Amino acid sequence: SYALFPHLSLAENIGYGLLNANLPKREIAARVADALARVRLPDLGKRFPHQVSGGQRQRVALARALICKPKVLLLDEPLGALDKRLREDMHVELREIQRESGITFVLVTHDQEEAMSLADRIAVMARGTILQVDTPRQLYEAPRTREVAEFISNVNLIDGICLRRSGSEVIVAVQGLGEFVANAVGDTPVPGAKVTLAIRPEKLRITDAPLAGENVLRGRLRASTYAGDRSHAAVDVPGLTRPLLVTVPNIVRQLTDGPTGQTDITVAWVPGAAALLDA
Repeated sequence: SYALFPHLSLAENIGYGLLNANLPKREIAARVADALARVRLPDLGKRFPHQVSGGQRQRVALARALICKPKVLLLDEPLGALDKRLREDMHVELREIQRESGITFVLVTHDQEEAMSLADRIAVMARGTILQVDTPRQLYEAPRTREVAEFISNVNLIDGICLRRSGSEVIVAVQGLGEFVANAVGDTPVPGAKVTLAIRPEKLRITDAPLAGENVLRGRLRASTYAGDRSHAAVDVPGLTRPLLVTVPNIVRQLTDGPTGQTDITVAWVPGAAALLDA
């Protein structure tokens, strides 16, 4: 029910917190109308909670909390009942509301995409311990641990041994697959240390002509999935225990429609595409 008063209209629910603020009725009405517009319910103020959907009730509860302009607002899965399109629209609205109001939002969510699109800083927690606090970009591009890398979206993890550092690059040997190059960031592991290459699926590309300096793996297509603006591929590479996940934009046709398990695939990535983690 989102703790809405069933006997009050949506507008009355939203404005309830202002009743004891000694504000003129005209100002309350104006602020309620603005709040309704912000949560995309401008014409539903006279309806009652039982007359609207769960997602609409959720937005009324959000508007009721925001209208009182608290210093800190805890949002616990605030967009969970909304469909995907409306949820994405509300990401933009919430960021604009936060910027305009100056209210600190503490957002609790299991949706990594929602956290990435809304937050200025993210804390990744496991077993009651904070593993990393960082900007969305740093969490995604430069996770500090294997657990953080795996939690934030899909990632390919390739275990190896640090051979040496060459300038700004680290040479990593992977048993049965050869040597690969990664950019050195932060503390460089000592030669002989176990390391893990963490590579996001969209940073890999399927190609018949790898560029000079690119890392290359060859395998066979296990499965491909069409997802509208992009396609996802799982590539079996001899020597890896898990299929290599590759995401390619559907700008041009890149995935072969041959029988799975029989289509040869060459995957390449530049050294800067891999984050270097302690194994």
